Amino acid sequence: MPLPATRPNLAEPDTRPYFLWWVDCTVGQLRRHLEDPDPSRRGYWLGALLREANSRDVWLFTTPGRIRAEWRHVVPHLGRERQRWAWLLGMPAPTWPPPDAR
Repeated sequence: MPLPATRPNLAEPDTRPYFLWWVDCTVGQLRRHLEDPDPSRRGYWLGALLREANSRDVWLFTTPGRIRAEWRHVVPHLGRERQRWAWLLGMPAPTWPPPDAR
């Protein structure tokens, strides 16, 4: 059985999530950002979620399968969390910066 969310109001669309501290964004807006047709924009918001939110709260907004599917767009936005999320998802550890960017 999964652990409950760290804050019950994270299910309410008008709540400002604690983990998006640098931007004025509600839960409802985050959900729309995560459905953006542009994979780069989805990757930014999904990366922000994985990087900043308590892992218990991540699962209110996404699934492991979705993260894996979006992985190449998410990795640039994970910062120091890259290795941890790769390990948690059973993915190969990303090399950073990517070899072609050096």
